Amino acid sequence: HVGGIIAAHGMPPTGIRGLAPACELFSFRVFGKKAKGASNFAIAKAIDRAVQMGCDLINMSLGGGDSDDATRAAMEDAQAQGTLVIVANGNDDRSPVSFPASFSPPGIAVSAMGRKGTFPPKTTQFDTVAKPFGNPDANNFIASFSNIGVETDLTSTGVGIISTVPGGYVPMDGTSMATPAVTGFAAKLLSGMSAILNMPRDPARANAMTQALLARAKPMGFGINFEGNGFPK
Repeated sequence: HVGGIIAAHGMPPTGIRGLAPACELFSFRVFGKKAKGASNFAIAKAIDRAVQMGCDLINMSLGGGDSDDATRAAMEDAQAQGTLVIVANGNDDRSPVSFPASFSPPGIAVSAMGRKGTFPPKTTQFDTVAKPFGNPDANNFIASFSNIGVETDLTSTGVGIISTVPGGYVPMDGTSMATPAVTGFAAKLLSGMSAILNMPRDPARANAMTQALLARAKPMGFGINFEGNGFPK
């Protein structure tokens, strides 16, 4: 589902298309078979592996638990080698931003928003609608489940998001859906910025990607704890 938001190749009306369908997509497994969680070792190892593979962007649709040195070090190392890490705020009903999104910077922390009147047919997301509403467009809202806080950098669509699953498509909600929307947007945006992509893989490169992404954010009227710099578009 997360991968499809970034890079699905389908086309309406029978399929869906991701934000950056031409990007090269890698998947690094951190949740073991039948596991209820992911160890900090697995997460840190996956970040390191993504950097080794030359990934420009790392999408982390996960979170929760205590801050730990291994994950923090892996994120710092990714930044040091010119890779941008984008992380979900968490879905704990307006609780503080969860780790590792709370480690921002170097991570880009993403909250989830929705828009009234756009829920998929035969589904209902009415229980996700909550204040604050957008200003001037009050049809926009920050999802009731989304974690919030000063660490938030961006918001994106995370309510009733239709994407790929084995055998078809389903709608899902979560900051885990909002985060790949930002990652996909960043991939598409940066694909046209060869001057940045051709920079040496060092902290200046990661910072340049961050600034290019944040420069495209438009405040939606929610306030910085809910949306950070706003919605990238």
